[in-house]
Amino acid sequence: MTRNMLMQLRIERARNRLYVLTEKYGDFQHPAVIKQSMVLDELINQYNRAGEQIKKPIV
Repeated sequence: MTRNMLMQLRIERARNRLYVLTEKYGDFQHPAVIKQSMVLDELINQYNRAGEQIKKPIV
């Protein structure tokens, strides 16, 4: 499994956990939901940064 695929899997798991928490608490402002949203944001940012590094030419 490639690094890219692993990162996509981690993002999908984090997204699913966010869905579960929003269903459980019924509120986007609950601390657990906000925390999971931040985790998901960071994973997406890491994924995007890794993609940018691949696209940049080596100088």
